[in-house]
Amino acid sequence: MKDTGKKILVSKGRIVDFDFPMVMGVLNATPDSFFESSRDLSAQGAVDKAGAMIEEGAAILDVGGYSSRPGADDVSPQEEMDRVIPVLEAIRKSFPDDLISVDTFRSDVAQSSVLAGADIINDISGGDLDEKMFDTVARLKVPYILMHMQGNPKNMQVAPKYQNVVDEIIDGFSGKIQDLRKRGVHDIILDPGFGFGKTVDHNYEILRRLGELEIFNSPILAGVSRKSMINKVLNTKAVEALNGTTALHVYCLENGASILRVHDVKPAVEAVKIHKFVRPR
Repeated sequence: MKDTGKKILVSKGRIVDFDFPMVMGVLNATPDSFFESSRDLSAQGAVDKAGAMIEEGAAILDVGGYSSRPGADDVSPQEEMDRVIPVLEAIRKSFPDDLISVDTFRSDVAQSSVLAGADIINDISGGDLDEKMFDTVARLKVPYILMHMQGNPKNMQVAPKYQNVVDEIIDGFSGKIQDLRKRGVHDIILDPGFGFGKTVDHNYEILRRLGELEIFNSPILAGVSRKSMINKVLNTKAVEALNGTTALHVYCLENGASILRVHDVKPAVEAVKIHKFVRPR
């Protein structure tokens, strides 16, 4: 696969390059995320998990207070902030130099989170669920993870349909990237949204054609860790899906992924190292 150029972002004055793919560790400040061991509502518990992930090689910690699993219950903005802000503050105090992203589609939560120490906004809705998000990102001047999702967490898996899933994702990204750049947002990471308004067939079509997203010359994030696209093929549950996850991680790296968003940091870091050794970019 031909790379279109070195990918670099700037976060709060810090230059982040993606010459070596990064691993993003998932920290859910929720009681109901689909993978139980990623959940922790306590600040100290999150700090302990963050420390373990950093020790294992995580380059980014992704903190979320709103479960986006299919059919998840709605959570008020205040409850989301009550979950996320103490965790962000505690992690930032303990790990002042590490990159932290906040997983939220709400502009108010995003703003409060950046003030509490977050470096990156990770928006599963790509701005569709909060019309103020793009302006907020522009004002905060932090990198933005632009994800594709069809629908919302409550209805996204109710018979999702596309004429051509990858072409439609590219079309959607194209318009939103133009919109963001008009606002002065240039530090954009693209996430095709595996499992967010996609069938199993859609997910594997995206995986096979992931490299087509390189036309935007932005870092590509792949979030396949322990998802149903693995479990439905292997007839497993999330807790049993580590081997399948690692297999998909290698395929994602082979097809241009710059960031792996994961529940299990050490296996993902090892996959990155082996892939880098076999096929340096």
